[in-house]
Amino acid sequence: MTEKTHDAGAHQHGQHTHDGAQQSGLNLHEDADNAVDMWDGMYRERAKIWSGNPNPQLVAEATGLEPGKALDLGSGEGGDAIWLAQQGWTVTALDVSAVALERAAAHATEAGQAERITWQQQDLTEWEPEPVFDLVSAQFLHSPLLPWRDSATKAAAAVAPGGTLLIVGHHPHGLPPWSHHHESGMFFTPEQLAGALRLDREPWFVEVLTDRARTIEGPNGESGTTLDTVLRARKHA
Repeated sequence: MTEKTHDAGAHQHGQHTHDGAQQSGLNLHEDADNAVDMWDGMYRERAKIWSGNPNPQLVAEATGLEPGKALDLGSGEGGDAIWLAQQGWTVTALDVSAVALERAAAHATEAGQAERITWQQQDLTEWEPEPVFDLVSAQFLHSPLLPWRDSATKAAAAVAPGGTLLIVGHHPHGLPPWSHHHESGMFFTPEQLAGALRLDREPWFVEVLTDRARTIEGPNGESGTTLDTVLRARKHA
């Protein structure tokens, strides 16, 4: 469900998000019977959806972490997973779209990182996580079929003791001016994210909880600003 590498119509470093697809004029097939049909339909519309670059907040927050086992939720065409593998991580990359995963695997082979990444097709609404990952990255998991609280909770449940949780999403009050999607309930503030995950309680030590503005390019080459909600938390060993 998500990726990290936008087309020119959305964020330049982008992510496989509902909002990003709306901005770039992609058809999300919201009347599809299930998430597989919806996202596969979107990917089939173009040979390449995202830029191939890792999400900027992932680079900012994961650089310097000791590599181990990483989980990339909503891996899309593979930009984040490949970047993590290049940093020394052994990556499990989950996405609901078989079309996206096929492309991602090809990109990983081209980048010489195929052996470090395991690609898994998985509908996160049915996924039951186990706490075995040293890093869990959920970048812009916005979907009309998956409430953000559910995806955030499942991401947190996959973090091993001593591991790091990294969640990044669109701030509901920081969408770019050309965005066609204004369903604020699909996005979240730092405070909403902290409340949903009960970060004021064990076992979490919050290292970063903030919003960050960044400049992006619009569908017609115009410059705009978007606001990201960023959480990085460590699970007590």
